[in-house]
Formats: sequence, C-alpha cells, structure tokens
Amino acid sequence: MPAIHAKREFSFAPPDGRCDLLVIAGEHSGDEQAARMVRAALAKNPDLKVCAFGGEKLAEAGAKLLLDMTEFSVVGLFEVLKNYGFFKSLLGAVADWIYLHKPRAVCFVDYPGFNLHLAKTLKARGVSVKGGGSVKLLYYISPQIWAWKAGRRFKMARLLDALAVIFPFEPKCYADTTLPTTFVGHPFLSDSYEPPAHYDPDGEILLLAGSRSIAVSRIFPIMLAALETLPNERGVVVYPTAEIKAAIDLALAKNPAAARRVRVVPNGSEKLAIKAAMMSSGTMSLSCSLGGIPGAIVYKANPFTYVLGRAVVNIKYLSIANIILDRPAWREFIQFDASPKKIARYMRENCLCANARETFLGYADELKQMLRAPSQCAAEDWLLEKLS
Repeated sequence: MPAIHAKREFSFAPPDGRCDLLVIAGEHSGDEQAARMVRAALAKNPDLKVCAFGGEKLAEAGAKLLLDMTEFSVVGLFEVLKNYGFFKSLLGAVADWIYLHKPRAVCFVDYPGFNLHLAKTLKARGVSVKGGGSVKLLYYISPQIWAWKAGRRFKMARLLDALAVIFPFEPKCYADTTLPTTFVGHPFLSDSYEPPAHYDPDGEILLLAGSRSIAVSRIFPIMLAALETLPNERGVVVYPTAEIKAAIDLALAKNPAAARRVRVVPNGSEKLAIKAAMMSSGTMSLSCSLGGIPGAIVYKANPFTYVLGRAVVNIKYLSIANIILDRPAWREFIQFDASPKKIARYMRENCLCANARETFLGYADELKQMLRAPSQCAAEDWLLEKLS
C-alpha cells in the first residue's frame, strides 16, 4: 500500500440527479460483498440510484464510484495511527458529501473503525435519522463483536437504523439492544459467487497464509516446512499484493528445497484446483471449507500479541467454519502447537487419505445449511425493504 499518512484535500463528484443509496466499503472483501448485494438489488429495482465510496467491484455492479476507498485500506493500530490525519480528512469530506447530497440511506459494509466513526459524525451533525435528520444508516456485515469489543453493540444501536448479519448466531449478539438485526445468509452461498478454488484429487496443496505481510512472514514458513515433509505433493500459494509477494518470496528463498515444489500466483488470476489446504483464518479459508476441501488451520503471532489476544478475544476456535460448527472440523494448529511435523502428519493421515473428501464434504454440507438465508431474506431483499 502506498504511503498515505499526509493530509489531503478531497473533492467528490455530485450524484447524477438523486442518490437513493450510498455504499461505503473500505476494504477489498467488503467491496466484493457489497457489489454482490448491489447487483442483485439493481436487478430487482433497476431505477435505484447508487453511489459508492468503495472499489472497482461496486463500480462494475452499477454504483457510481466517488472514490476507490480500497486503495487506502489499512490493518492494525499502528497503521491507523500513522495515517490518522489522512483518515480524519477523508471522514470529514465523506460526511460533508452526505450532508450536502442527503442520500435516502447510507449502507456501511464492515470496516467498523471508519464506518462507526462516520455514523457518529452523521448523528452529531443532525444528518441521520437517529440524529433528527432524514438519512437512514444501515450496516451490512457486522463487526465481530462475538469475538471482541462486545460493547460496540450498544454504540451501534444508538447510531444505526438496521443491521444485516451473515452468520446465524449473530442476531442473538444484539438481542439485548434496540437495533433491528436480520440474518441474510452468507454471500458465499449466493448464486453469483464463484469460489477461487475447487477440489481436485490430483491437484495441489493450497498454502493460504493470510493477507498481512507480518502474519505471512510467521505463518508461511511453517506451511512450507510442512510441505517439505510431504515429498510427493506440490503446493500453490496466492498473493493479493506486492507486499505479500515479497514476504512469500523471502520465505521461499530460505527454503529452496520446498520452493521448487511451490507455484506462486496472483490472487484471482486462475481458478485453483486443489486437493487440500493449509490455511490461516480468513475469508478464503471459509470459501475452502464450504467447498469441502480437506485441510488444517495454521496460525502463529508474536508471542506478546498472542497472549494479549487470548486475554481479550472470547472465542473457542479461530476458524469461522469451526466457530459455526462448534467443533474443530478443520484441525487448528495455533502458536506453540504449529509444528511443521505435526501439521504434515495430520495432513497425511486426515486430508490426503482415501476417505478425506467424503468427511470434509459432510462438514461443508452442515455449514451450508447453517449459513443459507431464510426464504425471501437475502441481503438485497433486506436492503430494498429498508429503502422502501
């Protein structure tokens, strides 16, 4: 990501006529999921006028893109503080645009650090319904309050008019608030979703180490060492950014024996044919789980970060698939348990054996049943109902 810490002046185009809906998605994953919802909503209501602070996927779905927010996505407290002046200026400019053009509704998509601050600003300025104004504030894809910062739910109830969640257990997390919360199913089960990988018994082993360079530098070498002890297997690793590729290349240079059996490809450049996966937790790992792909979860953090995280994060499992199923269907090798030999042994005995596919397909079927939207309650239906 380019350096963005300097303050900047922003100027955004006005809407073409009216704006019914403004979508704000600050990260690539949010842009993709929001685009799927907007495309489906426009198919049902072609007269809907949509603007967006998002990314190219929202633009392709039919929204008028005012700024590509995904160019500036950052993760981590240090990155946010380093770029504080920039994001303060951006937030103020977005709030000004909303104040001036007054869309019927704003739909925030995930990205809670920015989006909830903006919602608070809109209420303080009297723009939102909760602030005495006319603009509805909607939220799609909840922050993970079930893992940490559970108190956010009360702040959200004070600011927002409606929330759509993608995991079936999430409405209960808001049951003690006044915020209307609707389970709309997971977007990976929509008809338009195309998974990045599919199962192939003759395929490669996917090494999915994450989307942050620091995490990749800790996790990928472990996966690589595990692959090294599976001499008949070949691996493939995907990278979303040049920064991640640099971390991958560094690890490959330190293990040339394993590196000779690994392909490195840009994320989204091809549909991957894989027989098994070693995955960090994350969006693509859930996609693999829903595809019934055998595999393991591998995670390792800075020891201090891990100890601190265990103290504040209230979850039994790291993988969202395991959280939903409430059991370690995809075995988790975390921190001190993340030994290459242990991982390789598990992969050999549980993921590369004859009946592995059947076992993991069973887990996937359970997941799909739990993540499927109730009838007439898909994300686009929720959105259109709130706009009516």
